[in-house]
Amino acid sequence: MHVTLYRKYRPKGFEEIAGEHEIVQTLKNSLKSNRLAHAYLFTGPRGVGKTSIARLMAKGINCLTNGITDTPCNICENCKEISSGNFLDLIEIDAASNRGIDEIRQLKEKINYSPTKGRKKVYIIDEVHMLTKEAFNALLKTLEEPPEHVLFILATTEPDKILPTIISRCQRYDFKSVNYKDMREKLLYIVNSEGYTIDEPSLMSIYESSGGSMRDSISILERLMINTENKSIDIEKTEDVLGITPIKIIDQFISITEKSNYSEGIELLEEIWRNSIDIELFFKDLAKRSKDRMLKGDLDIQKGLEIIDTVYDVLSKFRQEEDKRLVGYVILNRLTEKKEKEIIVEKIIEKVQEPVEIFETATTNEIQDVQVISKLSYEEVKNSWSKIVDEAKRTKLTFGAFLVKAYFKDFTNNTLVVGFSNDQSFAKNMMESEPYRTLFLDVVRKVLKTKIMIKYELQEVNRSKEKVEGEDFSKKIIDFFGGEIL
Repeated sequence: MHVTLYRKYRPKGFEEIAGEHEIVQTLKNSLKSNRLAHAYLFTGPRGVGKTSIARLMAKGINCLTNGITDTPCNICENCKEISSGNFLDLIEIDAASNRGIDEIRQLKEKINYSPTKGRKKVYIIDEVHMLTKEAFNALLKTLEEPPEHVLFILATTEPDKILPTIISRCQRYDFKSVNYKDMREKLLYIVNSEGYTIDEPSLMSIYESSGGSMRDSISILERLMINTENKSIDIEKTEDVLGITPIKIIDQFISITEKSNYSEGIELLEEIWRNSIDIELFFKDLAKRSKDRMLKGDLDIQKGLEIIDTVYDVLSKFRQEEDKRLVGYVILNRLTEKKEKEIIVEKIIEKVQEPVEIFETATTNEIQDVQVISKLSYEEVKNSWSKIVDEAKRTKLTFGAFLVKAYFKDFTNNTLVVGFSNDQSFAKNMMESEPYRTLFLDVVRKVLKTKIMIKYELQEVNRSKEKVEGEDFSKKIIDFFGGEIL
């Protein structure tokens, strides 16, 4: 009889649990020292080991060979029956289908009976948040003062739906999604045990598709094994079976946006549509791929964040649109249009800021002003910088944010050079764009009383410092996405 992989490879000991090292160690210490609570609450996403650890607790309490232990033998009668799901003193209740007060009353009636074969009766109530309010109230007293021979383990994916009075009577453990390293190790163990091989991109795709659920990842792996004839799983097969957009197509789209090639982008979107690839899913995969490449350093962080922001902003605004190709065109336009405009603006700014002779009709007073101010020295302009910034803030409040790290850098050839620290490229770009460029130019000319030019520059890059700052920023991105550097 065929047994599914996630049941076949269900952990038989605490050392086989993927992830949750701190929780596992704490529970092992409790078993080792026989300092057990009367009720536990395990919370966290689906498929991360809550029920598996609850069963291991039952083993550790009722092992005949080693006594109450953190290393159940798995060979005694009790351990074998718990592994097979036939142990009379391990009662598993699915609260989703047994959520009423009558079921809890029946539980309370039977709870006083002594264990049949084990030291303690272990009640595992899965999806406990599904119980009705009346059922919770009926369970309260039992949880507070259960018989000595009873241990409760409540498991849930939605702890916010559980009454605080229930939570206060339990020792709570919050489980997290399994990280890639732990999931990869478990999957490779299964792959090798089954006589298969798998490539690294496939493992990453399984992890992404599973959402950090160990059970889901094993189920996905089993699908791939069933669809693989030569016992060799590669990324092409994985993408085909899971319906994932091929990475090479996603990278091609990213390259298109970097080159601002509209026609090639439209052609690629049409090809995706003809190949029956879900357009919305494609763009979500695009966002994930951008995140992965940012974490690996293969994609500029600013570009990656721009892609992610654009994708989810447009998908949210046009979620009711049936023809997702049109949504794709909007995303393509947003990602390429901005770059094209930036290039045009940069060229205009460079042209406008070239020092040229200005032939204008002027009054006598204006000519005198220019003649006097044209003799401004480097020190005079430098000393006027604070006054320029203050005047700019009065003119438009947002100048205060853009100029917070700006500084006077130079004054040569009738051109004021404004410097920005390395992490202020966004502020520099905004100052170079309209209407800020023109407004600030007017402010400077008003303060200095002359028609000088302005140039914006990022400061000289200190390579060692840049590396540290880059690492710090990368860490912030990793923490935000819950990822890790591979």
